[in-house]
Amino acid sequence: MKILVGLVLISMLIIVAAPAYSGGVAMQMWKCELDDDASEQDAKDMAAKWLKAAKTMKGGENLEAFVNFPVAVNNMAETDMIFTVVAPSFEEWGKFWDSYGGSPAAAVDKENDLVVCPNSAVWESFKVE
Repeated sequence: MKILVGLVLISMLIIVAAPAYSGGVAMQMWKCELDDDASEQDAKDMAAKWLKAAKTMKGGENLEAFVNFPVAVNNMAETDMIFTVVAPSFEEWGKFWDSYGGSPAAAVDKENDLVVCPNSAVWESFKVE
């Protein structure tokens, strides 16, 4: 029983303390595939349209986005590009994602038929000085 109580307390401390120590930016990267008829320019245009919509949302004002195309690849499987979105903090990222359903950015997602991005991961990123 002591072990269980100890684990619960440690888990609660980690949950409460983690945001206080977070000093990095929130970064989400999606592995994307382009439709056979889509060009790199089509992907960049879609990303720009999505970012413009995302910036109108609470928490999205300071987002940055990057479209990454491979030049030299080793084992990228079905990945034609990586779409990266960066928020200056996890607080802003959370506000943004909390309001995503039914948002202008979600509407751009629904109309997009050129790029499919089924897999993603959220990272905490720190600039190396």
